[in-house]
Amino acid sequence: MGFEKPIRMCNDAMIMNSYKHHNLLKTIGLALCLAITLVWCSPVMAISIKEEEKLAREFMKVMGQRYELVSDPAIVRYVNKIGEKILAVMPVQPFNYRFYVIKEDVYNAFAIPAGQIFIHSGLLAAMETEDELAGIIGHEIAHVVHRHISKRIDRAKKIDLATMAGMVAGIFLGAASGDPGAAQVMTIGSAAAGQTASLAYSREDETQADQYGLQYIVKAGYDPHGLLSALRRIRSKQWFGSEQIPTYMMTHPAVEDRITSIDTWITMNPKQSPAGTSTSGDGKSFNHINTRLKALYGDSETTLKEFEKALTLQPDDADLAYGYGLILARVDRRAEAVVFLKKALAKNMLDTDILVDLGRVYFQDGRYQDALTTLQGALASSIATDPEGLFYLGRTQLALGQFDRAVDSLEALIADYPTYQQAYYFLGETYGKLERTGEAHYYLGLFYFNNREFQIARFHLQRAKKSLNDPAKLKAIEEHLQAIGPPTRGAKQ
Repeated sequence: MGFEKPIRMCNDAMIMNSYKHHNLLKTIGLALCLAITLVWCSPVMAISIKEEEKLAREFMKVMGQRYELVSDPAIVRYVNKIGEKILAVMPVQPFNYRFYVIKEDVYNAFAIPAGQIFIHSGLLAAMETEDELAGIIGHEIAHVVHRHISKRIDRAKKIDLATMAGMVAGIFLGAASGDPGAAQVMTIGSAAAGQTASLAYSREDETQADQYGLQYIVKAGYDPHGLLSALRRIRSKQWFGSEQIPTYMMTHPAVEDRITSIDTWITMNPKQSPAGTSTSGDGKSFNHINTRLKALYGDSETTLKEFEKALTLQPDDADLAYGYGLILARVDRRAEAVVFLKKALAKNMLDTDILVDLGRVYFQDGRYQDALTTLQGALASSIATDPEGLFYLGRTQLALGQFDRAVDSLEALIADYPTYQQAYYFLGETYGKLERTGEAHYYLGLFYFNNREFQIARFHLQRAKKSLNDPAKLKAIEEHLQAIGPPTRGAKQ
């Protein structure tokens, strides 16, 4: 999944109540609306917090089987930063919120119970400002705060959580797939197929999420015009056929009414709604991340042409040079990639992301000494550890035969970012070079376990068990072996 650490919030907070009718909110005015956001009380007819958390875990299993999450640390870190900024101005929450980007070229975003919020890469790539991103995130946070899905799930509590997770996936991921039958496929063979529609957001849910989401983003310093422009951008994707309707309009109904309502709110609250682009968002960071997302996750052929065309019009643009360098590296034109990454770096000398990417390209091109110098410089200039930088530093040290240093780099990476799966493989390989077979088998076992290759994982973990004396590692081995279960009949050990 993503590599950001979850945002930590209090666990004993109560959930705020809300008004049901949009017209009532419009008449009582902004001051009372803001006051209401500070009042929390028990929700009516919603599953418990623990049930929400269990459901979220089941949903993530469905998610992992069907879709790929963007794992790039810079992108994940940035999206979580926006979410954290909005949460910081809100009452304490009962969940550990996390924000993910799904690698899908569609216009969609959604929230599931327990504060797990997803944005599709297609929608993020189409945005033009941080205010637009904050507007969508604020809206999704409001769905979680008011537990819209949780209240609807409560009405179907006889269905087990695993099936319920499939139902929720059928709403959001089925729509995003572009296959109108995908929701039924996810829930086939159960009573869930006939109840999926009952879990979808209502117009009242959307209105409430907009009203409170606007308050959250304004309090966080964002321009509410961002949500308005984001919805208009989504609407612009709708052409004629139903198959061309953006998935956001299928999972979040009444977009036209919402645009009118939001526009009215902004007009009625001019002091809360500065015209034009907000100065609160870091525009440079948004452009940087947006460029990175397109270059690393867009269609390579199309993206390459787009950057080439844009650079003919703006040859001195540092972000365009950066994006072009990234896409050139993707298509194995690494020598050219180095030229453009250096051009971007000349205007952003302390940009850790560019330094790490340059070091990564050096490594991929076999220029290990250049990679070592660049990556060490990147990590020295960074206040916090950079997972991608540590990963390629460790691999560079391994390639140069600096095995002890490679162990230090990769273990530091795993300590801070335990979900960075590839690090386990190369840490195991490095320990193998040091002839420390117990640790080598241990980390290789964890790597294959996390990749659900259980037969290979069992082999390595059993070998590690025979060689290690570390109580913590031995305990972890037992837990993983129990999770794998006994070998199937006829399987080789």
